[in-house]
Amino acid sequence: MDSCVIPLRHGGLSLVQTTDFFYPLVEDPYMMGRIACANVLSDLYAMGITECDNMLMLLSVSQKMNEKDREKVMPLMIRGFRDAAEEGGTSVTGGQTVINPWIIVGGVASVVCQPNEFIMPDGAVPGDVLVLTKPLGTQVAVNAHQWLDQPERWNKIKLVVTREEVKEAYQEAMFSMATLNRTAAGLMHKFQAHAATDVTGFGLLGHANNLAMQQRSDVAFVIHNLPIIAKMTAISKAYGNAFRLLQGLSAETSGGLLVCLPREQAAKFCAEMKNHSSGAQGASGGAWIIGIVEKGERSARIIEKPRIIEVPLRGSLAAHQENSATAELSTNLS
Repeated sequence: MDSCVIPLRHGGLSLVQTTDFFYPLVEDPYMMGRIACANVLSDLYAMGITECDNMLMLLSVSQKMNEKDREKVMPLMIRGFRDAAEEGGTSVTGGQTVINPWIIVGGVASVVCQPNEFIMPDGAVPGDVLVLTKPLGTQVAVNAHQWLDQPERWNKIKLVVTREEVKEAYQEAMFSMATLNRTAAGLMHKFQAHAATDVTGFGLLGHANNLAMQQRSDVAFVIHNLPIIAKMTAISKAYGNAFRLLQGLSAETSGGLLVCLPREQAAKFCAEMKNHSSGAQGASGGAWIIGIVEKGERSARIIEKPRIIEVPLRGSLAAHQENSATAELSTNLS
């Protein structure tokens, strides 16, 4: 499961807890802090939990950074983490900071729940529908952005994408990763979700397989549609399918929830997700029906020729930069 569920000694309550950490993958330390916090909270949200009682932050400061950069970068990362925690209705009360060769950021999220506050991820039945709440392709977007300054790699993809499109896709991916899955967690209760997980490092198919193996019923997940950030499919193909994006094996960071819903509820769930995100910029908002649950042997697969849903780059690069801490960071480091 995404979180441990530990029955407590008192009053039928359970402690639900998770921890997660990883290395920076975007250039803006404030947004990196937000992404790290969103990634930690996502494991609670995958259980249908919308509240978090306490967060701890885990931070490794690189010994290779000079003092000036450290004094500018690390407070921004800490602030981003705290701001995302506040957006999730909780606060950071402590944690641990160490010196290390690499920057590492993450945390621990804990909540004490009554049984009706969480949804165990094992109730999928044949006839359910699979819904995904964020587009795929974040790893491709982040790598393509790094390749803008690496001519050998850029030359492999420059015929299928412009530099401006890469920059916009990177911004879309960054804001998608920093978006909390809290709305989706609440809607899981409203629309009687049977199981869910979040899509992160194992990619869509890896996490779908993990979820399928946990089910009480003999079911299989069949994925027909892949919602992908615009241009990321073309980049992946041009680069020799190194990411295995269309095979569902491309790693995602702080991805969406993969939710098993009753067939009659799936479209309503997607419509409400779209309504909640209609005021937000970027490709991160919304939800897509991507497959079905059928009788099977607790496994997942993607059909041979899945339908690719190109999720448009709806926000301009300038608008994203105005709303992020990038401008502030540039000022602070100058």
